[in-house]
Amino acid sequence: MSNFVFVLDTKKQPLLPVPPGQARRLLNLRQAAVYRRYPFTIMLKYVVPNPEIEPHQLKIDPGSKVTGLAIVQGEKVIWGAQLTHRGQQIKNDLESRRNLRRNRRNRKTRYRKPRFFNRTRGSGWLPPSLESRVTNILTWVNRIRRYVPITGISQELVKFDLQAMQNPEISGKEYQQGELAGYEVREYLKRKVGEKVRLLRSGKRTF
Repeated sequence: MSNFVFVLDTKKQPLLPVPPGQARRLLNLRQAAVYRRYPFTIMLKYVVPNPEIEPHQLKIDPGSKVTGLAIVQGEKVIWGAQLTHRGQQIKNDLESRRNLRRNRRNRKTRYRKPRFFNRTRGSGWLPPSLESRVTNILTWVNRIRRYVPITGISQELVKFDLQAMQNPEISGKEYQQGELAGYEVREYLKRKVGEKVRLLRSGKRTF
């Protein structure tokens, strides 16, 4: 799949994306200029008075390490990209900073004293790695909306029904009261771990 090229007029009004061949012809005829390298966007050298607008849907497939972005025009995907997150890098940097501060305090050298009373978390607090993922997606969504006339945004949310996957014909009371019916989570885990320990001691494989 070849990504379409985003188009703006001289007033930075988003127009319909065009195929790469048409964008190349506009550049060769000097009717447009390169506005941004990525996502590749060109700007026309004239104003389009009544631009033709078609519905464009921005679809998001979030993930812990990579998020997929796609622009759909009708039933055709005209642009797609993968957004790589920095969650693990942020976590490693925070752990490195914490270790450096702990080492300074143990060496009897000058250091910043711990400020436990300042460590308050406001409402809506998110871990730094997760906050970076959310803001990264929002940044790219707002950026794409400046270059493409987006009429709708949808996000893929996947939930797995483990009972239905194991037994597709399950229904009724059997479905509502599954394996954990009558069990507390702690008791269930104790029993499950106890069975694994017993099998390991007896020399049997658990997988």
